[in-house]
Amino acid sequence: MIDHLGLEVSDLPRAARFYDAVLFALGARRLHQGERAIAYGIDSPTLWLVARGRRPAPDYGHVALRAHGRAAVDAAHAAGLDHGGRCDGPPGARPAYGPHYYAAYLRDPDGLRLELAAGA
Repeated sequence: MIDHLGLEVSDLPRAARFYDAVLFALGARRLHQGERAIAYGIDSPTLWLVARGRRPAPDYGHVALRAHGRAAVDAAHAAGLDHGGRCDGPPGARPAYGPHYYAAYLRDPDGLRLELAAGA
């Protein structure tokens, strides 16, 4: 259903350091790099970061990224903290979302809320 998702960022190199670390821990990699945009994915670019001089709106919602297991959630959360992110909910079980749901929450350098999730 979704071909790709684009997020506005205020500082592309800063955002790249954060997303390189977080997405590497989830098995994705940088697939495109340009002067004002970079994109990540596994087989094709699906998450784009774009710097067009527009101010990001950090509280418009959140992006949930799928992780392959609890260890990947933990690793991505730690990588995000080490690369300019802020904790918005430590890794742990989230029984309200299902008996096997495990997630963590981060704020990226622009304040966007990321959910790192494993299980359904």
